[in-house]
Amino acid sequence: MASTLSDRLSRLVKTMRGQARITESNVQDMLREVRMALLEADVALPVVRDFMARVKEKALGTEVVGSLNPGQALVGVVHKELAATMGEGLSDLNLATQPPAVVLMAGLQGAGKTTTTAKLAKHLIEKRKKKVLTVSADVYRPAAIEQLKTVTRQAGAEWFASTPDQKPEDIARAALDHAKRHYFDVLLVDTAGRLAIDEALMAEIRALHAALNPVETLFVVDAMQGQDAINTAKAFREALPLTGVVLTKLDGDSRGGAALSVRQITGVPIKFAGVSEKIDGLEAFDAERHAGRVLGMGDILALVEEVQKGVDIKAAQQLADKVKSGSGFDLDDFKSQITQMKKMGGLSSLLDKLPSQLAAQAQGADMDRAERDVRRMEGIINSMTPLERRKPELIKASRKRRIAAGAGVHVQEVNRLLNQFEQMQGMMKKMKGGGLMKMMKRMGGMPGLPGMPR
Repeated sequence: MASTLSDRLSRLVKTMRGQARITESNVQDMLREVRMALLEADVALPVVRDFMARVKEKALGTEVVGSLNPGQALVGVVHKELAATMGEGLSDLNLATQPPAVVLMAGLQGAGKTTTTAKLAKHLIEKRKKKVLTVSADVYRPAAIEQLKTVTRQAGAEWFASTPDQKPEDIARAALDHAKRHYFDVLLVDTAGRLAIDEALMAEIRALHAALNPVETLFVVDAMQGQDAINTAKAFREALPLTGVVLTKLDGDSRGGAALSVRQITGVPIKFAGVSEKIDGLEAFDAERHAGRVLGMGDILALVEEVQKGVDIKAAQQLADKVKSGSGFDLDDFKSQITQMKKMGGLSSLLDKLPSQLAAQAQGADMDRAERDVRRMEGIINSMTPLERRKPELIKASRKRRIAAGAGVHVQEVNRLLNQFEQMQGMMKKMKGGGLMKMMKRMGGMPGLPGMPR
């Protein structure tokens, strides 16, 4: 949806560049393009109709001011209404209750409930400083309980044991009792799902809700489901008093259809979005920022946050001090820069948050090849001895052959890495005068992106 809608609107802006004002005619042209993009993205028809009516009403009353042309003014209207359709501002979890606050996770099988439960646990531990307990009430899916145990450990939370021969209500009550006795702040309850909606599933989750009286009931839905997400949302809304939605797999191809539909169908805010498969790949959903991404404006704030999260400021300061003291920049330092970039999810993860025009230019640089180059460089450095990494000038022909064999590459690849290292070493020498930290802050802690085509 993101690329389709942004492509259609950018074409429209270009064709309307010579027009002086907004008219009924050019508004109709824009609405046609937007309608087609939304329908192609599997947005529910009632949602599309309502959205179109609001955009038309606002667009016809819009004044073109300053340096904007009519096309840009109309895109501004679409952006504002997209954000309004998906919800206003941020909507975090409401944990204002006597501990433990119970959060019930609902949704179909395959939507990502179990992984999302662990991601939410990590979010609550790191962002809200809560003591979190998780429990699985899914006694039907093989290995569901063990899966939650594994991902909970990764998240740094605690897990309450349950077995497939227990009843879901008994599991939930025992977990709640344990959470009370051990002073947990939050209890996250992962529930069973089905491949399709059935009465047994709904009866079970209603009974769980009655037994636990959760402060939050979150509907977990796959952002790539399209129209199916609407039917699922309706069924869960009728069965449960939902308080929020979690969109998973928002980094997939659709990126928008479910976000637009689910908010309007359920009538509750989208609280979180799954943006990667990693355990920290959950972020608070910001409708305005997501609308910007859908329209190809990128999400520069998310990009900055990603960089800040991945950069080790202490390591960057140590490197700055080392270079300023004249100790020099060695291959261990070079490798640490590669590791910093990998922590941020690699080049493709950062690329996704760029505005579409910049992303399209960067795509031409062959990101897959750049990622492979980065991994290859790391392998070559790992094949060197600690002494060779500290003193690269020792690496002559025989050492190059040994390093190449250890890394599974040709000697030419070792030569290429050493040449790139020398270029960066030269840049570091120029920065010795004290400007290194400024440069690193500007570039997110990385003096360069190794492996990027030049």
